[in-house]
Amino acid sequence: MSRVVLSIGSNLGDRLARLQSVVDGLGEDVRAVSPVYETDPWGRVEQAPFLNAVLIAGDPTCDGQGWLRRAQRFEQAAGRVRGERWGPRALDVDLIACYEQGETEVVVREPNLTLPHPLAHLRAFVMVPWLAIEPDARLTVAEGARPVAQLLAELDPADRAGVRLSSLTLHLNPRQDPEPEP
Repeated sequence: MSRVVLSIGSNLGDRLARLQSVVDGLGEDVRAVSPVYETDPWGRVEQAPFLNAVLIAGDPTCDGQGWLRRAQRFEQAAGRVRGERWGPRALDVDLIACYEQGETEVVVREPNLTLPHPLAHLRAFVMVPWLAIEPDARLTVAEGARPVAQLLAELDPADRAGVRLSSLTLHLNPRQDPEPEP
């Protein structure tokens, strides 16, 4: 696997710090970071709003299961407790899509992992940040690979309105050994 799209979110504690922990933990594997959005909760559980973002990362040695293990380690480090479905969470790290050789989308159907993420195309809090960093993104759904912009346009306007750009930002770590200036 050479590239992965990750959706990250938090609505408990220091939400921004929890998102930043994923960016920091991925280090130089991060290729792009979306703006941070404050979003209405998704699902049927009353709870506080989330902060959400999307990351694109790459690691040629990591397959879907490897990315899943990394995601779960970030969640555990943030104190994630798997309780109520779609309930509050300290940190949620979802694999949205994985690509081999950069462009070939991987399809995985295993008991603990489904790729592409089966609900991503229904979630404005995934589609909006993803488009902010990859305007030509495509995602495979039942009908085949479709532009993410089109999938987003098909969502209920109220869902799209529930994703609001915040003034918060996530920061990439500077390289450990910066290039010397000329």
